[in-house]
Parts: sequence; C-alpha cells; structure tokens
Amino acid sequence: MDIHSTLKQYFSFDVFRSPQEEIIQGILSQRDMMVIMPTGGGKSLCYQLPALMQDGVTLVFSPLISLMKDQVDTLKARGIPAAALNSSLGAQEQDAIHRELTEGKLKLIYIAPERIRNQYFMELLSKVKVSLIAIDEAHCLSQWGHDFRPEYMHIPRVFPMLGNPPVAAFTATATPEVKLDIQKSLQLRNPVEFISGFARANISFQVDQVDSELDKYGKIDKLVQQWKTGIVYCATRKSVENVFMNLQDRGYSVVSYHGGLDEKSRSFAQEQFMRKKFDVAVATNAFGMGIDRSDIRFVAHFEMPGSIEALYQEAGRAGRDGDESVYKLLFNYADKRVQEFFLEGSNPGKMLITQVYELLKDSSDEKNEVHLSIDEIRELLGKRVNPMAIGTAISALAKKRNIERFDVPGQRKRGTRILTPRVLGYSLDLSDKELEEKKRRDEKKLKAVIDFAYTSSCRQQWILRYFGEAGSSACGNCDSCKNRTVSTFRAGTDDEALIVKKLLSGIARMSDQLDDGSWVPSFGRNKIIQCLLGSRAQPILSFGLDKLSTYGILSDEKKKYLENLFRELEREGLIQTVEGEFPMVSLTSHGSRVMFGKGDYSLNWPARETAVLIGSRPNSFLVNASDNSQGLDEGLLKKMKDKRAQLARARGGAPSYTIFPNKVLERLATDKPTDVEIAKQIPGIGEVKARKFLPTFLKIVKEHLIFED
Repeated sequence: MDIHSTLKQYFSFDVFRSPQEEIIQGILSQRDMMVIMPTGGGKSLCYQLPALMQDGVTLVFSPLISLMKDQVDTLKARGIPAAALNSSLGAQEQDAIHRELTEGKLKLIYIAPERIRNQYFMELLSKVKVSLIAIDEAHCLSQWGHDFRPEYMHIPRVFPMLGNPPVAAFTATATPEVKLDIQKSLQLRNPVEFISGFARANISFQVDQVDSELDKYGKIDKLVQQWKTGIVYCATRKSVENVFMNLQDRGYSVVSYHGGLDEKSRSFAQEQFMRKKFDVAVATNAFGMGIDRSDIRFVAHFEMPGSIEALYQEAGRAGRDGDESVYKLLFNYADKRVQEFFLEGSNPGKMLITQVYELLKDSSDEKNEVHLSIDEIRELLGKRVNPMAIGTAISALAKKRNIERFDVPGQRKRGTRILTPRVLGYSLDLSDKELEEKKRRDEKKLKAVIDFAYTSSCRQQWILRYFGEAGSSACGNCDSCKNRTVSTFRAGTDDEALIVKKLLSGIARMSDQLDDGSWVPSFGRNKIIQCLLGSRAQPILSFGLDKLSTYGILSDEKKKYLENLFRELEREGLIQTVEGEFPMVSLTSHGSRVMFGKGDYSLNWPARETAVLIGSRPNSFLVNASDNSQGLDEGLLKKMKDKRAQLARARGGAPSYTIFPNKVLERLATDKPTDVEIAKQIPGIGEVKARKFLPTFLKIVKEHLIFED
C-alpha cells in the first residue's frame, strides 16, 4: 500500500497538505527530521501515517495525559492500533498494553518522558522493533523555549538501547535559536528540516486596550455573541472561575478547565468541549494541546500570555477549518504583574535551588527517597517563597541529574529520589551565568508580548518576523491593517529611509556584532542620539564617540524627532531595548537587514523638523528652528533652574541671572560637561563663577547622567 491509498483508507483525505507528503517521504527514507508547522497544520499525521507503513512500533513522546488520550482515541476510531501509557491507568490496564506491545499488536504507543525511568517498561520496549521515535511538542526540550520541561532532556538516553532508530521532532512554535537547541539536545543526525509558513490568513489578530476587568467582561460577551464558539485563556485559576461564572450567568454554554480541578473533571471538560457539547471553554494554558475541533471561531487571552510562542500557539486553535476566525488579546499593562510573578517562579536563584536540594537530602529515607509536596517543602523552608520557584528548583536539580522524580504507586503524587546524596549543596553544578541568561531571555519574551500589543504594524507580519520568517507581506486582516487607511502608517520616503539607515548604522557602530549575527549593545538611547546629533557633551567625548564614522551623521535633525523615531522603530521590531543595569539599545535581525537595504518596513512616521546651523566654526552651537536648541535636555535644564532659584534665594533674593544666565544653563544642559576645565569654555562662565557656582551645577549633571540611560 502506498502513502496515498493509506491516507485515503485510514484518514479519509484525498490529498496531503503542504508539506506533509515530503515529511512522510523523509521519515520513510529513515532520515532524522526537524519539523516546525503551525498549530492545525497536520503535524500528527506526519508520523502516524508512516507508522502504518513500517514494521514495528512508533514511539511517541507527548507532554500531557489529555493530549495522549485525544490522539489515541482518534486513532482507534480510525481503526489504527494505538495506546498510551500514563499514570492515570491502573496496573491491569498497563499490563494489557504491555502485552499488546510485546505481541506486536500496536503501531503507535504514546508515553510521557518520565516513563523511560520505568525499568520494566524499557526492558519490554528494547525487545521490540521501534521504527521511529517521534517527539511531539519538541520545544519542551529547549530551556529557551516557552514551555521547557526537564524530563524531555533525558529522552536521548534511550536511543542506543532501542537501536538508534530515526528521530522526528515536531513543534508549532520555535524561534531559530529554539530550533537549534532542539537539534542539539536530540543530537539529530543531519536532519531534514521542514519549516512551513506560520501565516494564518483566516485569523484576524486583534488587540483591545482595556482599562478594567469589567471592560474585559464586556469584550468577551461581544466575542461570544458574534462568534459563538471559542476558547478564553486566563493566566490564573481565579480568573478562569470568574470568567466562567460571568459567562454562565449570561446564559452561555460554557465549561471551565484548570489545574485545580481533579483529573476526572478536567477530562470531562475537554471531552465535552471536543464533542461540541459546550460552545465556549474558559481555561488556563494547559487546555487545548492537540485539540482538533475545527469550528473554534475565536481565541481570546483575558490577560497577556508570557510569550509570543504561547500567544501564537493558542491563537492557532481557532479556524482550523479555514473559515474566518478571530484572535483577541485583552491588553492591560497592569496584567504584567501576573506574568512577572510567573517569571519569578520560573527563575529561582542559585541559593533557593541549593536550599531545596539540602532540604530534600535531609528529609530522605534510607533509600534516598522523599515524598514531600511542594507546599510541604515551602512550609519547611520557613519563609515566603514563590511556590512556582520551588517547582522550578526541583526541575533544575532533575535536569542536572542530582535528583529524579517518580510516580508513587496508587497515589496521585510524585516522589523524589536523590541521585547524588554525597554531593553537598554548595558544590552543585549550578551556573549563575546560565541562570541569569535564562531569566534575561524570559524577560525578553514578556517584553515581546508588550511590544506586540503596542505595535501599529501588521500584527501577523510582526509575529512572522519574530519567528524569523522574513519577507512576509501585510495580512490585510488584522486590526492594524484595517485601521491603516486612517493612520500615518506607511513606507518611508527616500529621505526618511536614509535617516533610518543612518540611525541604524549609528546603533551598529556603538554595538558589537557576534559571530551569529546578533548585536550586543553598549549604550542607551540618549547617548546614541547625542552621538548622532554630534553633541560635544562630556560623556560623548570621554567614550571617544566623536571618533566614530557615524558621529554627527544626523546633526540636521531635531532631538525630539529622533526620540520619536526610536520609539516607532522599536514598536516595529527594528531595534530593541536590552534591560540590564542600564537599558541599552541594539539592532534586531530585522533591523540589521533594513540597515543593509534588504528588508521592508512601514512606520507611523513622526513629524519632522530640521535644525538650522548657526555660525561656521567646527564647534558651532547647533540650534533648532522651533526650540532654539539641538540636543537640549529639558529635564536637566529644569533641575539646574530649580537649583539656581534656590541659590538666588539664599543670596537674599538676588536676580537669578547673576548666578548664571539662561544661555549658560541651556549650554550646560546640552553639552553636559562633567569637568570644570571643559565647562569653563562655555561663554558666560568666568573664573569667579566657575569657582563659586560651577561645581554645584556639574554635580547635578553627573547625577542626571547616572539615570539618563
């Protein structure tokens, strides 16, 4: 039987979606595969169909019990022998699946990564032919992904004992760096890569700025009225219950799903929604992995998610039938606090990880096992600790193979086994640099969600660029595209495009480029703008920025214009702010392409006013036609005027100009000197005033500069 007749017989399709056929041919050719396809793109079929055409069994690693159950139920309904082994099954059910496996009656078997620690199962599996190992939701392998699961890291250990069969990794959401991390973690052998387009033309991406929870309820009500069937994702269990009750009170057909419900209630909710017994599901993000209900017309986020990966994966559950659908983010900046709590829980420090390890060791029995729950560990630590951080600390220790987790027989509880009982906490292999890097990347992911919410560009195009898909055009279907006719959003004129290239070049000259093409910034926005304007401020001269080829390259422009242009470029993803001790600006990969004339973009272009050059000497003072000063720092000027007024009052109400006239303060607020001798070159500062007043004002400059970037 060939692949087309198999497709027709078991899956009732006449043709493959692109690029399913090519992926299946690659698997049948015994090649390792790296497949990135959007949610709803048909990933599962790519390993399910080859399983029917090869001798032996296909082993599928899957992260959730509900996801395995959905897949297996669907396969059985199609007459395909499949099974799932997980902790929800009793001993007799597991024994029956073991018999089917050893008797060669199964074509696919789904397991969680934790199952490989079951020695009895692995011995059984090693005695049968495994034709393919499929890794579903492979982004769980990457600690840089949005859903890292340490248990996935142990999967490659089983490859040799199974005869090193071909390995196929599948995910819907992977940035270029996550893709490389997956390939490295799985040690894929010259894999064939398939990255199909992420664009979902039938989904209208929309962001509604909301001021209150009451406003959100009104928006959800309108969504359900208009679109009827959909999923509302909430960040917390409390939000799920509140939204569920609100919709239920309005008479809608709605079901709720979150981790606080027992397994029976969660299974009921998912099964009933799949069978179209309910129109709307209100759920946390665990709901929906593998959901194949085609008539979901809308997906909404009641609060902002923690990453664009999560946003796009969940949005992709709408419109799988190809009909018109909508995704809506109800955005309130204050919701960032919830994600910051999760971010804190996902990034415990070295000290907390060490404390958890020592507590587990001290509480273990003679078998080096301990059955403490996270709540019990938290109580024993004797202080207020983010409970998520304890779970993450346990995951970090499991990843480093200091501990391993196991299912407690007959209980919905997991135990912990200490694998390195003689290793002391202070000598654990924990890298501060690695922990900080993960935190930095998680913060960057959250910032990307906020940038997405604020962008005025095509939202789908913005997402595609985030995933490294360059050259995409505007979708014409999102709220930004539909509002574009009444906005200033457009491509730039030749003059404007030249200004952008100069600005991006200035940022590049003040950054370092790594071998992978990424940029490491060294300066913040204000210093970059000062350099581009040709400022003679002391910090610019001290850093030698006046020696750069881009120094003064935009001296004809107004500071306010460049500040507004910076803001728009960041919104459109050409530049980014990197948080640290001080925020610094660097190019993105998209911005780098634009700098070299290889990328397209559109902006809400700010109003432009050019500067007028006064005088002809090299160090002439530049003033702007509208505000008479180029590079003038209004905030610093106000501080100095306040100090001048204070000094004047202390001198019995003497006129302010007797201390320094406005022209001197304006020059100080423009050049920002920190050295007395340099400041004395400003007209109006003589020896007497330099001695009596100048140190006070230079102190203000220095303090202002500390917080400027």
